[in-house]
Amino acid sequence: MGGQEIKTALGQNIKNLRAHRHYSQAVLTEKVDISIAYLSKIERGLKFPKPDILSQLAEGLEVEIYELFKADHVPDTDPIVTTEHNKKLINRISKDITKKVMQAMENGFKKYMA
Repeated sequence: MGGQEIKTALGQNIKNLRAHRHYSQAVLTEKVDISIAYLSKIERGLKFPKPDILSQLAEGLEVEIYELFKADHVPDTDPIVTTEHNKKLINRISKDITKKVMQAMENGFKKYMA
């Protein structure tokens, strides 16, 4: 599982979630306080946002962070998921990232709540 696959899946999910909420890139970038150029690069899989931006994107899209990585946000007509292999790969990436995000959040809570 490569980093580019993760960036591509994340970018497509953000784009799909944004479109589902009828947000333009300008609307989402205003909510998140990033540039349209940066959001465009994220959506095209060229950039991976830092954790604070990832959190702000999730908040702006009204989802939990792990949902940005879920394969079910990518439509079946999207070229990245046209094969069963790619669907399985995206699901595995989603599960791996969800697990890591949850572990990081748990560690953060332990650190700051103790």
